[in-house]
Parts: sequence; structure tokens; C-alpha cells
Amino acid sequence: MSEKVIELNDRAIRVGDSSGLLLHSPGFALADDNELHLGEKAEQQARLKPTKSYNKYWHELNLDPIDHGNNFRHYADIAFAHLQHLSEEADIDGDVILAVPGSFTREQLSILLGLTNHCDFNVAGIVDSAVAASIAAARARHVIYADIQLHQVVLTKLNIADQQLNGGSTVQIPGVGSQNFMDLMMQLATGMFIQQCRFNPQHNANSEQQLYNELPGWLVQAQEGNLILELQAGTTRHTAKMPYEALVSSLNGHFKKINDQIAALATEADTQLIVSSNLAALPGFHASISPSLDMLVLEPHVINDACLEYRDLITSNPDGMQWLKSLPVTETSQAAATKPAGHDQAPTHVLYQNRAVPVGNINIENREAVNGNAMTAGAITLSISGLPASLGRIEKRQDGVYIDSGELEFLLNKQSVSGERKLSVGDHLQFTDGEDELTLIQVRDV
Repeated sequence: MSEKVIELNDRAIRVGDSSGLLLHSPGFALADDNELHLGEKAEQQARLKPTKSYNKYWHELNLDPIDHGNNFRHYADIAFAHLQHLSEEADIDGDVILAVPGSFTREQLSILLGLTNHCDFNVAGIVDSAVAASIAAARARHVIYADIQLHQVVLTKLNIADQQLNGGSTVQIPGVGSQNFMDLMMQLATGMFIQQCRFNPQHNANSEQQLYNELPGWLVQAQEGNLILELQAGTTRHTAKMPYEALVSSLNGHFKKINDQIAALATEADTQLIVSSNLAALPGFHASISPSLDMLVLEPHVINDACLEYRDLITSNPDGMQWLKSLPVTETSQAAATKPAGHDQAPTHVLYQNRAVPVGNINIENREAVNGNAMTAGAITLSISGLPASLGRIEKRQDGVYIDSGELEFLLNKQSVSGERKLSVGDHLQFTDGEDELTLIQVRDV
């Protein structure tokens, strides 16, 4: 069996190997009579049986007795059951590398290792998740890695020194985890159903669970103007519309808490913000980030890839099992971190009506007020009749700059395309023939 990687983030614990990601399993458990459900199956029933559902056993991993434990003595018992579930589902029976977030305490790490001693697999090494996530992407002397868990956002400050990427301080932001965002979005969706259909999906457990389960699918539409929400109650299908602007507005309070902490950490001039795919996927998050920040969005598989690339270093500690919090940067990464920004082949700005907007994260909006008269941070505003309010998004990722328009067709260098496209310096974007165009440019420091 090939070596496996387990990334411990209760938002979605990931298991992977050299073939890629094999499994993701959210940190939910449901003790239903004599049967225990874990992961996605437990999450999709959690609101049906709330007194039998658990989702804080990783966040608050400890040995304290729990009330109404449903045969569990403490959270560690549930965590052990989840580890066994991962082992069975992903066929883990050999060496494993654990990627553990900096939010874990030393006591929690000790409990975790005690649990793994009773599992079918062997922990060969442990690495800090933020270091593993950022090692291939770090391009500045100072790095902030931002990730979201079920009940909090975790920011980790890192730095490059002496050809090493070193993990530093960790800031936990409670109350802005994925479950908090889900609760806000469910409240907004419930209001829309009540207002438009006179139907309250949170009036009973079945429709509330259906609302929770359907939300992720609806959010795929989030860049296409109104979200169409549909729920079945008995023989009646209820349909409501949720404006994208209302959705983003409802989340802005949580975004502010996150961005205030990012700003407090981003005090050095040469600072890069690296964001996990789960956090970046929240509707409106890109637009909430200050355009002055150099932000890069990671792909879901980067921690798995880094753990396997550095496996010899992670698993060969002469002093025994240690939580590795630094990794050597490659020559390519080191060169990128020490040269001035903009000296590569990727676009650095989007030029529109004589204004250059940094490509870190740009929403392309469509409304009556034209660009230059009504601007929001990280947005370019067009005014084109007959098109939706959201035309797409331009974002910088680890391997380049991309535009994603969803199903909306647009013109890339006069050719009609849609969906996700990688952009190069000199590319021209239009959303209707003859309208003003957006040009991808590179601004070099002199």
C-alpha cells in the first residue's frame, strides 16, 4: 500500500496518496440507536437528530466527560471512531503523514497520537498544515496562510529565512467557521422562502435538513446573479430567488472579523496572503479582501502533494516524533521570494478605462453606475444591458491568473468562450462585441 496523508481539518478531513485525494470527510458524527454514522452521512442528518449529533469533537478534542454521550465517554472516543472510519473508507493500513493545523494544542496533539496508536495505520511523521500548504506557493518574505474550519478561521504567520519556510504565530478567529456561515445563509434563505412563498423551511427538522443539504449546490450559482432556491415539502415545490448582493451583504460582518485580523498580521511591506480553497469559495470573500494584498488561492490537493514531496524530511526526525514547523524552500521559490514583484510572465493588473486594477481578486460586476463612478474594493463595474449583475471573477492562483464566468459567454481575444480560462499578458476581454474591453497587463517595478 502507498503512503497516505491525512489533513486534519474538521471542515473536511482529507485523505490522499500519490494518486491524489481519495476521500474528504467532514467532522460530524451521529449516534443513531446502535448505529454510528460519520462524515458526510452524519452531516446530512445532523439537524434531524440534534441531540445525537456531534461536530465539535475535533475542535475541542479532550478527555473531559460529556453529557448525553450516547455511549461515548468524551470527544476523544468520537475522534477515534472517525479515525477508524477514515482507515476503513480509504484503505489506510500503512504509514501515514499527519498534517495538523496550528490551532491544535500540544495536549490535543498528544491525545491524537495516543488515539493513532490504536489504529491500523502507523503515523510516520507530523507537519504543520500551514507550512505544508504554503511551501510551494510562498513568494514573499512574509506569508499569512488563512484556512477555515467548522467553527473558526485560523490564520498562520510564516516567513522565509535562511532558505526555510518557518511557521510562526497562529490566530484563531472563533464564530466565523463554515458552520457559522451556513447558519447565516440558512437564515437568509429562510427569509426569502417566507417572504416569497409563505413557507418556513426551518419550521420542522425535515425541511431544515433539506435546506442545509441543498445550500452547497445553490452556491455554485452564486456568480450568476440571483440564486434559484427550490425545496420540496410534501407534494408542493417551493421556489424562491436570492439576490447575490443580498447573500454577500449577509456575510460581510463575518468577513470583516477575518479581514481585521489579516490586516493586523499584514504589517510588513513584503507580505503575501495565501488562502485555502474552502475559505476562498465563500461568496463575496474575494471582493472583501483589500486589493493592496497579494492574495493567492490554493488548490485542494496542495497539502497532500507537499507532504509526499517532503516525506523523507517529515518522517526522518532523529529526535523521534515531532511536529515539523519548517520546510526548505526550493531554489525557484527562494528566487521568487527575493526578486521584485511582477518579474514573471503572469499578468499583474487588469486595465480598464485607463485604470489598472491588481489581479489578486476582482469581481466583474454589471450595474447602471459605470466603472469610475461607483467602485467597490476589488471590483470592476461595467454597464451592459441584458446581462446579469455578476459577470464573473478574475483571481490569481498558484499556477497563474484565471477568469471564471460560469455559464456566461464572453469574448476572449474576439473568440466566444465561457467558464474558466487561464489568462496571459495582452489578453483582451469583452462581454459583448463593441463594448469597452478589459486588458491583462504586467506592471513592472522600475
